[in-house]
Amino acid sequence: MDPVKHSTAPDDEPLFDPDVLKKLDFSQHSSKLNPSISVMDPGPSLLVRPLYSSDYNKGILELLGQLTQVGYVDQETFLKRFTAMKKCSGTYYVIVIEDTTINKVVGAATLVVEQKFVHDSGLRGLLEDVVINDNYRGKQLGKLIVITVCLLAEHIGCYKITLNCKDKLIPFYQSLDFAFEPDQSNSCMTIRFSK
Repeated sequence: MDPVKHSTAPDDEPLFDPDVLKKLDFSQHSSKLNPSISVMDPGPSLLVRPLYSSDYNKGILELLGQLTQVGYVDQETFLKRFTAMKKCSGTYYVIVIEDTTINKVVGAATLVVEQKFVHDSGLRGLLEDVVINDNYRGKQLGKLIVITVCLLAEHIGCYKITLNCKDKLIPFYQSLDFAFEPDQSNSCMTIRFSK
């Protein structure tokens, strides 16, 4: 089976073109995975691919629930959000890892591409919602999906990629070339709006 292919029903569709993942060159990233894994060879029974509209039934929301509060999202709501994201071509890239033996999504990360006027009307990437199923940790899948997102951001022309993370995760992201700059004048601040 082609590593970025996905068995699809007639109404099943990817969030973005799966072929873009085939173009990523893992030899270009300074972080090396040992043993070596990549999008094309993530490990036995694993598949790295875009989010598909059928992934509601493959546990994507349960997986995201291991990261943060998801709330109640029925299939109709999921499909409406999926369609809205897909219509924003070139903005949302949700990458998942599927265990094909159980037909479940076991890893995910999102690249959000922000169009800017600065940096010659450049693109800024945002790494969001990185999660690996608790039962699949320790297999380098977190590193694999983050490197995949970084290579994808570079491939589509982002001038930088940023993320927000908990302090305990700073060493993990530093090991993947992210720079923590606590002495800079920028800090992450948030306003949360109640529903």
